[in-house]
Amino acid sequence: MKYKIAFIGAGKMAEGILSAITDKSSVIMAEKVAERAAGMKKRYGVSVTSDPALAAKSARIVFLAVRPQDVDGVAAVVKPVLGATQVLVSIVAGKTLAKLRKAFGAKARLVRVMPNLALRANAGMCAICASPNAKKADVAAVEKILGGAGRTVLLAERHFDAVTALSGSGPAYFAYMAKAMADAGAALGLPKSVALLLSEQTMFGTAKFLLESEMPLEPFIDGVCTKGGTTFAGMEHLAPSDFRDVVAATLSAAAKRSKELA
Repeated sequence: MKYKIAFIGAGKMAEGILSAITDKSSVIMAEKVAERAAGMKKRYGVSVTSDPALAAKSARIVFLAVRPQDVDGVAAVVKPVLGATQVLVSIVAGKTLAKLRKAFGAKARLVRVMPNLALRANAGMCAICASPNAKKADVAAVEKILGGAGRTVLLAERHFDAVTALSGSGPAYFAYMAKAMADAGAALGLPKSVALLLSEQTMFGTAKFLLESEMPLEPFIDGVCTKGGTTFAGMEHLAPSDFRDVVAATLSAAAKRSKELA
């Protein structure tokens, strides 16, 4: 049977992308953990197999969604069955197009994606770059699939370490900030569950408004900070602090590590 999309690996990122695909009957997933494969089949109605080669040769677009250390092993069995018209889409962290080309061969039509965990809420952010032999239609098809799970941006691969630091690692940093705000709210006397809800919903609502309105950040901040008001009082403590330097150093450390892993 021919499928439109194959996944090699059925982890959380793969599931996030799968959840946004409308026609799941067009999907086959290769997963070596039998319990996980059975769960995906039951939950989404997709076809499953334990054989990566079978999945790869059956589909037009093949998502590589395995651990970095498993790529070479997968390539050994998948490379011989990949056809010239197929597109291999890697969401594997730290694997550059050059490394993927070395593993899967020069003829492979490669697209590299840096996603984040927000894919699991269909609110992900994916950066995309492609090998020179990938077609415009290949990239457009990948954009369409990933666009169902959030937003996409086309970038040169040289930017991917920064992307990894900002949007790839970003969910952990935002969650850390949300927890800090929730803890501070609880310290002011709020029930912990209420403080957490207020923190998370405020973060979600702010991001949603900014994205949908396309309002620049500085005017938004100024609009909330009425002079002499409560937000203004808080910003008088935050703005002079080393908060921005800490954020910059955090992303710099993550980008450096991404470069080392690549």
